[in-house]
Formats: sequence, C-alpha cells, structure tokens
Amino acid sequence: MPEADQTRKQSKLEAAQKQWEDTTVPSWLVRHPERQDAFETTSAFSIKRIYSALDTARLDEAKDLGFPGEYPFTRGVHATMYRGRLWTMRQFSGFGSAEQTNQRFKYLLSEGETGLSIAFDYPTITGYDSDHDFSEGEVGRCGVAISSLRDFEILFDGIPLDKVTTSMTINGPAAVLLAMYVALGEKQQVPLGKLGGTTQNDLLKEFFAQKLCIFPPRPSVKLVIDIVEYCTQHLPRWNPISISGYHIREAGSNAVQELAFTIYDGIAYVESALARGLKVDEFAPRLSFFFASHNDLFEEIAKFRAARRLWARLMKERFHAQKKRSMWMRMHVQTSGCTLTACQPLNNIIRVTIQSLAAILGGTQSLHTNSYDEALCLPSEDAVRVALRIQQILAHESGVANTIDPAGGSYFLETLTTQMEEKAIDYIDKIDDMGGVYEAIERGFFQKEIADSAFNYQQAIDMKKRTLVGVNEYFIEEPECPIDLLRIDPKIEEEQIARLRRLRRERDNTEVTRILNHLHDAADRDVNLMPIIIKAVKAYATLGEICDVLRNVYGEYQELIVV
Repeated sequence: MPEADQTRKQSKLEAAQKQWEDTTVPSWLVRHPERQDAFETTSAFSIKRIYSALDTARLDEAKDLGFPGEYPFTRGVHATMYRGRLWTMRQFSGFGSAEQTNQRFKYLLSEGETGLSIAFDYPTITGYDSDHDFSEGEVGRCGVAISSLRDFEILFDGIPLDKVTTSMTINGPAAVLLAMYVALGEKQQVPLGKLGGTTQNDLLKEFFAQKLCIFPPRPSVKLVIDIVEYCTQHLPRWNPISISGYHIREAGSNAVQELAFTIYDGIAYVESALARGLKVDEFAPRLSFFFASHNDLFEEIAKFRAARRLWARLMKERFHAQKKRSMWMRMHVQTSGCTLTACQPLNNIIRVTIQSLAAILGGTQSLHTNSYDEALCLPSEDAVRVALRIQQILAHESGVANTIDPAGGSYFLETLTTQMEEKAIDYIDKIDDMGGVYEAIERGFFQKEIADSAFNYQQAIDMKKRTLVGVNEYFIEEPECPIDLLRIDPKIEEEQIARLRRLRRERDNTEVTRILNHLHDAADRDVNLMPIIIKAVKAYATLGEICDVLRNVYGEYQELIVV
C-alpha cells in the first residue's frame, strides 16, 4: 500500500477511535462503570481499554513476525507446528525408590505420555548419597533417590532407552546423571546416537533462584560446558542444557525478569562454549530452554513469542550464527507450581488448563502439566492422570492445534510481545554494563530484583489488590486435608541405604579408588571430565563419592547476603 494511502487509512482509524472514546464509551460508563482493578499484567504493563491497528502500526510483519519455521521464529520454530507433530507430553515423575518411580513411568507411558521427566530427591540434587548425614529424612521425599548406576538400572528396568526421550531435572550433579544414562544405554546396547533427552544442567540460575548450588559459579559453568562439548561430539540427539527460567519465576520474578534473566544465562553459556573453542553452529542447535507458564494468559503467550524472537536475533547478530537451527529457541514449558493453592485444590485443574493453553498458543515443543495436589504433596496417581488428560483434551478436542500461532496478529498480543522484548533488552543491556552474569550474581542484582518482585506480588494479594480465588476471595470452610495425599513410607530410606551399602561391599573398591583419584587429577588439570565420570559410574562409584572429589577440588559455594 502506498505511504500516502497508509497515512490516510491510519488517520481515519484515529478519528474513528477518538469518536468511540468521546461518545460511545462515556455514555456506557454512566450505566456500567468499569471495575476498580488496576488493569495491568503481572509484569506491570498497563493494559489499555482497547487495542487496534494503531498500536501495531510500527510492527513490520516480515521483519518482526515472519512465518513459522523462518527467522525470527516469532510464530514458531517448525514450519507446520502442531499440524505435523504435537508437543511432547511429559509429567514430572519421581518419588520414593527407583522401583516405585519405574512403576509410575510405566503407568504414565500406558496412559499416553510421550516423554519421561525425572524428579530427583534433595540428596541426589545436592550431590549426596542416601546414607550421608545430610540426607537423613529426605531420601525419596521430593523425588526419586539415585545414588549409583545400580539405582538407575532399576529406574529404567523394562524401558528401552531408544524408544523414549528422557528429561532429567538435575543441575550440580548433571554430569554424573548423564554418565549413568550413557552407561545404561551401553548396557541396553543402544548406540549413543539414539539416546535422546535433556539434562537441565543450568547452574547459573541456581545461584539466584533455586539455590541448590554445590560448587562456585565459574567451576559450575565449566562443568556445564563439559557436558555441552561431550554431547556435541557424541550425543547428537541429546540436549545438553535446558536454560531454565522456570525456577527464576518460581522464586518470585515477574514474566519480564524470567525472560530476561533466562536469556542472559543463555548468552553466558554461549560465550563460555565459544571460549572453550567450540563453533557456535556446532553446539547451538542442541541448546534448549525451559519456562514457566502462569495465569496471565496473554502475557504468557507474549513471553514465549518474544523469547523466540529475541533469542534468534541475539544468535544471529551477537554470535553470528549461520544455521537456522542455531537460532531456534526450542522450549519446554511447565505450568506454575507457585500459583497452585492448598485450599480448594480442585480449582488448580482450571489454573493448569489456562497455563497449558498459554504454553500451546505460545508454541512450546514440550509441556508438563502440574497436578492439582501440587501444593500439598507429590502427585498421586489420580492427580497425575488428570494433569495428563488436560494436555490430551487440549490437543485433541479444543482445536488449538489445528492452525499455527492462532493468537498471532491480535493487536493486544502483538503489542505485549513487543513490550516484553523491549523490556528484556533493557535488562540485558543493564547486565552487560555490569560486566556480565558473574558480576551480577556477585552484586546480588538478580537476587534483589526477584525478591522485590516476589514481595510486590504477595503484598498485592495481602491487600486484595490481586484476587486469588479461594485464598483472599471466595474462600470456604473445608476439611483440614480435603484430598488423599501421596505419602512416602519411611522404610524406603532404610531399604535405599541397605542397597547402597551392599553395593559398596560387592563392587571392586580398588578400581573405584583408582578412577576417583584419576578424576581428582583431571579436575585439577581443567580437562573435560565427562569420559572419566562415565568410567567412574560404570565401576559403580556413587554420586556422592564423585561429587566429593569435585568438592575437594572446586570448593563449595557460600552465598552472599544481599540486603
């Protein structure tokens, strides 16, 4: 359209909108005043009464939106999206013993789950064996207890690794758990090239969000890049890292902070891999991301679309990637645990449905739906089935998977997408000016931003400026525990410790000692540790023994107090 015609069309629309605002709206407000709510998103973007083409006049469809499967991937990384293949349906699974979790895996696969996702208990996550003093009372409580390859063999008994993809939510000991997966694949005679899955392996966010750190930041990132390098060379179907905004959001950040801080962690990992000598187009195609999905439907959809566009531009312009796949942001999304309530827990089914819809409309590649009992316990079998059914109903009954980016083009959504990207860039520039991610962690920048956001959000609930159904409004008297809870039998800990001690008696301890000494020397020399850790795992060295060697070399992280 000629520029003069476009200008006339815009002027006509401006006049029509002004007439509506001056005539139709005031007469309506006399009879129906607007609510007294603060009309804004959770990230404090003011929401206008109406959006029109005037709000997207600066949007260049070819440059800013494009088409699915084409740069800048705003509308999706795959050309046909869910018309060709639905998102992978995962349920975060793991509790008690390896035997119990193995049974849950098989149950979920029989119910239609298409990918496994492992939750580990606190001792495993923090690099301690089940019989360590620090592990007492925590074994199998918040996930499955894994201390050795023997546990891993039981965990995947009867599950061929070339038939499933597996996501492991593990960070500090990620190299050890990946080594177990590689060793188990070898036992099952599965070629390395057929092992598919993801290690979360995002250590940076631990220092300001999840706070389950083991080693200081720099050696932690060194271990991350060891995995990236190993997977680039040996595991072509494995995502070596899932750069995670989920825990940033669960810690209390708003959507913009989640987006910006996650992207910046990604920048830091790319820079570290390049410093190792890797070529960007060798490793970038296997990078993946992990985001939360909250209740603010349009803001969440906008966040996912802005994330893809921003990452593509950074990979092309900042890191000079050439391959299209190097610019892709492939993402896994999990519905938000921190939004779910212990009171009226069945209401959580509705929240999870809204959050799942946002993830799907936002173009995720993989989705985990939380169970309605999340705020009370690990998910029961009934609750996890309902959570999976949410995805299946959305996929097969709602129609949202029938066309690509169905919300794209909405004046409101496109405006929010641009606002999200611009605010995230402001944060990225600010962190660059500080000197990068390590300096921002050491200053407590991330921690304070998240803490302030969490305080503001909770204050809004406490003051009833934000309604939380069943909590500060629409509450009812209900039984102390309105649903049946999944409880972990204390005997699980005793049995796990007994198996671990039996393993130590039966293995070749001379060989274990030799390999652990080799690991110590290698860690001191700053070489890639993955091959040695795989050898240690195959000899049945335990997770705690391997992590203790690294603690001895790298030290343990002590968090700074931020005020």
